[in-house]
Amino acid sequence: MSSLRNHEPIEIGLFSDEPIRLEGLTCIFEQPATDGGAKLVPLVGTFEQLLSSRSLEYLVLDLQSSSVNMQTLATVRRARPSVKVIVIGPEGDDELVLETIIAGARAWLGMTASPEVVRMAIEVVTGGSIWASRRLMSKLIDRLLKVPDTAISRTNPHLTDREKQVLDHILQARSNREIAHQLGIEERTVKAHVGRLMRKTGADNRIELSMSALHRPMAAHTSKTGQQRSAGGVVFTD
Repeated sequence: MSSLRNHEPIEIGLFSDEPIRLEGLTCIFEQPATDGGAKLVPLVGTFEQLLSSRSLEYLVLDLQSSSVNMQTLATVRRARPSVKVIVIGPEGDDELVLETIIAGARAWLGMTASPEVVRMAIEVVTGGSIWASRRLMSKLIDRLLKVPDTAISRTNPHLTDREKQVLDHILQARSNREIAHQLGIEERTVKAHVGRLMRKTGADNRIELSMSALHRPMAAHTSKTGQQRSAGGVVFTD
């Protein structure tokens, strides 16, 4: 497998109406890439400018900004559903964090997060996983498990053999990069399979996709351990 050092730089959109915080975030992503990681290139602009950038795949939103709220997340999902959102927000509000993740955010970072933690979280998200605390993910899964099967899984979709393989790896909390390596295919091919799985199941993110799979026999899961630790490709932070 080729070295990750050869990966193309990844553009990270940054949006905040607080100039000081925006400057601080920009400095984080101007740092050299970590060992084996791709270079992260910060993009700054208005919300409309960032959404209109067709090359943008990742967007950091400062929830402390007066112009950023849950509706902003909904706007991103509606206009650019493929964009992965990382939220930086106030600490101590578990309900807000859960609502944000359910709304599609791939990571939640508190305002006191260090530059190293912010950088690490972004690299986790660009690797295809979700960055969240174990405690909050446990609460989220408990909540989703209480939702009636029909509300989560809707129908029992027909999956191809390859889609079943990809889904099984998702249930083992593997990132797109790890799935590609395990199956011997390109990472972009994995992304395409994940996209089709979400469309077939009606899931908006990997967490909902995992919960849907656990409620309905869509894949022959070969790893019981994978089912026990499944959280939609989650990297726990505590």
